[in-house]
Amino acid sequence: MARAGIGAGWRCLFANDLDPKKAAAYTANWGGEHLFVGDVTTLDTKQLPGHADLAWASFPCQDLSLAGSYVGLNGARSGTFWPFWKLMTSLLNEGRAPRVIVLENVYGALTSNGGADFHAIGSALANADYTFGAMVMDARHWVPQSRPRLFFVGVRSDVATPTRVQGDPCATWHPKALMKAVDGMPRKVRDHWVWWKLPIPAKRNTNFIDIIEDEPTGCDWRNQRDTNHFISLMSPRNLEKLEDAIRETKANHSRMVGGAYRRTRNGQQRVEIRFDDISGCLRTPRGGSSRQSIFLIENGRLRSRLLSAREAARLMGLPDGYQLPDRYNDAYHLCGDGVAVPVVRHLVDNLVNPILDSHDNVGMAAAE
Repeated sequence: MARAGIGAGWRCLFANDLDPKKAAAYTANWGGEHLFVGDVTTLDTKQLPGHADLAWASFPCQDLSLAGSYVGLNGARSGTFWPFWKLMTSLLNEGRAPRVIVLENVYGALTSNGGADFHAIGSALANADYTFGAMVMDARHWVPQSRPRLFFVGVRSDVATPTRVQGDPCATWHPKALMKAVDGMPRKVRDHWVWWKLPIPAKRNTNFIDIIEDEPTGCDWRNQRDTNHFISLMSPRNLEKLEDAIRETKANHSRMVGGAYRRTRNGQQRVEIRFDDISGCLRTPRGGSSRQSIFLIENGRLRSRLLSAREAARLMGLPDGYQLPDRYNDAYHLCGDGVAVPVVRHLVDNLVNPILDSHDNVGMAAAE
């Protein structure tokens, strides 16, 4: 999904994933001649060809989120950051360090280990002499899914950055939790920090109901008994939201969709639902959460089922022509573990490309 968002104007030199099923999906859509399937800890720079302008890393999030109990960067999964970073520092020693590095992870990376993980990533960038900043970008600006993610963007110190991509903190991209994390950085790390400036996107014109399939594949509608059981797990507040939606669609002869998750609250299994034209964040069972269900209400008639794989892909901004794995669970995991395509596109088009284009223009002027 990062590849899809970066765009057709780029050429990929190397890609890596540990999961064979995800790698198969990547190959189906992009080809596999530059793809290494295996553990990043086994890589060395001899396997990394050429001199890349951009290195992008989205390392597993479980250890940096509530689901992973905030184990942090020393966890077995999110700890893959350090082997990746070893590759970056080796490239630096070889004179092949990428001009821009983007690191993506969950919002919880701001506070995991009391902020130590955030500071560790910042220290790694600063010690490699990268100017860097971070933004929290929520996919809800582009697609009907609540999905805040943290993006570090580091720029090699010899790459001049245009003033138009720098500015003051902006509430859209720099929430209070991020500003607090930055304030707690050691001074020598803070000296490398910059507040990146991004334009505010236009108002989203797609709602949750717009991505729902009339004839979903890979999942069936629940029978009435199973739907009733699902409803029986709702708290009075969630039942009220469901009943309000039923009344509204019946009165207005309309359609509404609500996203629902099973949660454990005070030792009891509960179903929580929302009817605000937006999906909850896609997660996977491996990430500590259930798959998302939907309640579709038409003229007061209620049906429920799992969110389909294609609907999940749409919530991530993937086009319908994108080839998904055949098995439902594999396709859902692919989407739930991914990064939203339009978020990547906004970041690359409005920050990464201007930085690299400005640097190239400076080099051309110097050559003249």
